Amino acid sequence: MAESKAPDSTRRSEKSRRAIYAAALSLVGEAGYAKTTIEGIAARAGVGKQTIYRWWPSKAAVLLEAFLDLSEQAAEAAGGADGAYDIPDTGDLAADLKLVLRATVDELNDPTFEAPTRALAAEGIVDAAIGAQYAEKLLEPQAALYVRRLRAAQEAGTVRDDIDPRTAMELLTGPIVHRWLLRTLPLTHEYADSLVDYALNGLAPRSSDQ
Repeated sequence: MAESKAPDSTRRSEKSRRAIYAAALSLVGEAGYAKTTIEGIAARAGVGKQTIYRWWPSKAAVLLEAFLDLSEQAAEAAGGADGAYDIPDTGDLAADLKLVLRATVDELNDPTFEAPTRALAAEGIVDAAIGAQYAEKLLEPQAALYVRRLRAAQEAGTVRDDIDPRTAMELLTGPIVHRWLLRTLPLTHEYADSLVDYALNGLAPRSSDQ
C-alpha cells in the first residue's frame, strides 16, 4: 500500500492566510471599515474566527497586514521578478518625479487601494500602535525612495546641497495626500505634475535673465 502523507499544515495555513487577506480587503471595499468585522472576514474567508484571533489581535491588524501584502505585490510587479523597486534615475529629475507621483495618483484613485488606505489612515489616528506600524512598514520605506532619488540629484548638481531631501519629499507628497484625504478637489496627473514644477522651480518670480 502507498504510504499516506499527512496534510501539509504550512500550505494549509498559507492558504487560510491568503483567504483572510482577500476577505479583509474585499469587505472593506464593499462595506467600509466600520461595518467590517472579524466574524465577517472569517465567514468570507471560510475559516473560524478563532483562526483570525490566533494570528491577529484586531481587524485593524488584519487589514494592515493584508494591505502590506497587496502593496508588496504591486511593488514586485513594478520592480520585476526580484521585487526591487526604485524611483527611476533618467537624469531628468522632474520627469522621474512626475512619473512616480502620477503612479501614486493612480493608486490612490484605484478602489482596490483606496478603501484600505483610507481605513488605515483613519485607524492610525485613533490607534497609535497601528499608526506606528503603518508608518514604519509602509510610509517610511516609500519616503526612503524619494530621499534616495533626491540625494542622487544633489550629487549630480541638479538640487542644492543645503536642501533636506526628507523635507523636499514632503513638499511633493504631502499635498497629494491632503487633497486625497479631504477630497477637496480631483486628484489628477496634471495636479501631480504641477506639484513637481512648483517644488523644483519655486513660487518666486523669475528674473528676466533666467
